[in-house]
Amino acid sequence: VQLVESGGGSVQAGGSLRLTCVGYNLDYNNYYMGWFRQAPGKGPEWVSGINRSGTTTFYSESVKGRFTISRDNAKNTLYLQMNSLKPEDTAVYYCAARSIGAWGQGTQVTVS
Repeated sequence: VQLVESGGGSVQAGGSLRLTCVGYNLDYNNYYMGWFRQAPGKGPEWVSGINRSGTTTFYSESVKGRFTISRDNAKNTLYLQMNSLKPEDTAVYYCAARSIGAWGQGTQVTVS
């Protein structure tokens, strides 16, 4: 099982980024998926989650209204659309299927 994130980068405050997480060697639609992040010097933080069918989404209070999680099970792909980015969103972002202990390698998001 492998999860590969992409789409991170450096943006100015108020900008947008779209993260992508592609899964390999797993049946994507069997798993609840989530996004997590870890800022420098801080512990991991849950950001957002989505149920297997994509019909129910969950967000931390810190990103609610600004981030949107979605998935395309036919493409084994998870997305995180991030709008109105703030400097405090700076972190390494990870996708995960926690029920099977699968994590991506992370993608850096820097907001200045």
